[in-house]
Amino acid sequence: MLRLIIWTTAALLSLLSVAHADTVHVAVASNFASALEAISKSFEKKTGHQVVIASGATGKFYAQIKSGAPFEVFLAADTTTPQKLEEEGYVVRNSRFTYAIGRLVLWSSQPHYVDREGAVLKVGHFAHLSIANPKTAPYGLAALEILKRQGLEATLAPKLVQGENIAQAHQFVVSGNAQLGFVALSQVYKDGQLTSGSAWFIPDDAYSPIRQDAALLQKGNQNSAARALLTYLKSPEAIEIMTSLGYRY
Repeated sequence: MLRLIIWTTAALLSLLSVAHADTVHVAVASNFASALEAISKSFEKKTGHQVVIASGATGKFYAQIKSGAPFEVFLAADTTTPQKLEEEGYVVRNSRFTYAIGRLVLWSSQPHYVDREGAVLKVGHFAHLSIANPKTAPYGLAALEILKRQGLEATLAPKLVQGENIAQAHQFVVSGNAQLGFVALSQVYKDGQLTSGSAWFIPDDAYSPIRQDAALLQKGNQNSAARALLTYLKSPEAIEIMTSLGYRY
C-alpha cells in the first residue's frame, strides 16, 4: 500500500509539472543559434518547458516582430534593435539585458590560408570575401568597420559577397564560394580552439563591441516559459556554454 501511495504521489507531481510546462517561441540572431540549441536542451530538461527556435538576421526579425510574428523572446545580435522595439511598445519594459558579447573572426575553411595577423586581407590573393549583410546583421556591420579602419573598404568592395545573415556568410566560406570571410567566432570555435581551417582572431579593440541583448516581447509577457528562459540565460550552465563557444559575458 505504501509503495502504491509513493508511486501515485510521484506520478501526480510529474503530471502537475507537465501541466504547468509551456512552449516559448524565440527569434534568435543566427550567430547564437547553435548556442541556444545547446542551452535549450539543458533548459528543457530542467524545467519541462519547450523552446521553438527561429534563427535569422536581427534586422529582419525587427520587421517581422513589428508585422505581428508570434515570437515571445528576442535574442538579438545588437542592443539598438531591442531598444528600438521597446520604445515602440513591442518589448516589455525593463526586460532587456545583455546576454552575451559576440566576437568576430576572419576565417577560411582551408588550413594555413589566413595568417594570425590578417595580412591576407592586404595581400588580396582571393576572389571573394564573405560578410553578412551590414544593413540587417550587426556582425556584417562590424566587418565593414574593420575594413574601414584598415583602409581596405574601397579596395576590397568588388570582392565582397554578402550573406543574408552571419549563417549564410559562414556557409559561403564552407562551400568554397568565398575563400575567406568574416564570421562569428562561435561558428568555428569550441572549447578554446578552432574546429577547422585557419583564422585571424581579431582584437576586440579593432571594432565596436558586439553587445547582444535579450528581450521579453509583449506576446510572451504572460508566458512562464518565456520568462524562465530569460532567467536561465543568466545561469552558470548557460554562461558555461556561451564561454565555450567564444562569447564574452
